[in-house]
Amino acid sequence: MAIIGQRNTLSIVRESTPGLYLNGGELGEILLPGRYIPRDLKQGDKLDVFIYLDSEDRLVATTETPFAVVGEIACLKVVSINPRVGAFLDWGLAKDLLLPFPEQEKPLRVGKKVVVAVCLDPKSNRIIASARLRRHLSQEPPPYAVGHPVNLLITGRTPLGYNAIVEGMHLGLLYHDGFSAPLEVGQRLKGYVRKLREDGKIDLTLDASGYKRVLPLKLQIVQALEKNGGKLSVDDDSSPELVRERFGVSKKAFKQALGALYKSRRIRFLNPGIELLDNSSWKPGQ
Repeated sequence: MAIIGQRNTLSIVRESTPGLYLNGGELGEILLPGRYIPRDLKQGDKLDVFIYLDSEDRLVATTETPFAVVGEIACLKVVSINPRVGAFLDWGLAKDLLLPFPEQEKPLRVGKKVVVAVCLDPKSNRIIASARLRRHLSQEPPPYAVGHPVNLLITGRTPLGYNAIVEGMHLGLLYHDGFSAPLEVGQRLKGYVRKLREDGKIDLTLDASGYKRVLPLKLQIVQALEKNGGKLSVDDDSSPELVRERFGVSKKAFKQALGALYKSRRIRFLNPGIELLDNSSWKPGQ
C-alpha cells in the first residue's frame, strides 16, 4: 500500500488526459500529473513517487523530491505567511509546506529559516510542519557512549551554547567552549557525545577527546603535508575558521596535534606555515 508523506514505488494502472493513474493499494488510484511523467517511460515500468494531498485534499503523486519526508527533521525557509493559518515553507515541492500557528514556538518572518519536523496531521491526513520538536523526538534513552561520533543539526542558540538534534532522534546541547566559530541554525555537522545526562539530554562537543582526537588528527596533518609537497600554510597562528574549514576540528585540537608532531620531530614551523620533516621511522602513535 502507498504511504502518504513517503516515497513509494507504484505501478501504472492507466493513462488519462491529466496524467497517469498509479496503483496506491488501499488508497486507491493516485494521479501523477502529466508534467511529472518521465520522458523515458516504458511500458511495464514502475515509478518512484512521493505521495501527498493537493490543495483540494486529493491524493497526488510527484516525481519531485522533498527536502524531508514525514518522520524527518529539516531546516526550511519561510516563503510566505498567511495571517489566518500560519507560515508556508519551501520544502522542494511545487506546493509549499504549512507550519500552522499552533505548531510554531515563536513568530517567524519571510526569508528566515526554521527547523521543523515533517509530520501528518492526524485529523486531516495533510502533511504539515511542526517547530515543537520535542514532541517528535525519540522517548527512548540515547543509545550512545561518551566519545561516540554523531550527526548534528543545529536548531538554535542558547546562553550556554547551541541546541542540536542528534541523529534526528534526540536533543543535545553544544556548549560554547566546544567550538571556536559561530554556528548557524540549520547547519549540519559531525560531533561527539561529551556526556549523557539523567534527563535524557546529551552534552556535545565538536571534537573527540584526548588521545582519540589527537592521534587521527596527527595522521591527517601528515597526509595533507604529503599531498601538498611537504608544506602547508596553516599553523598554530591560523584563524579558528581556517583550521575548522581545512581539518574540521577546533584550533585547540589542531594546536595539540601540531605540538605532538613537533615534539616527535615530524614537522617544523616556518612562521607562517609548517613543513614535513624526513623521519621514516615515525609512526602515527609517536
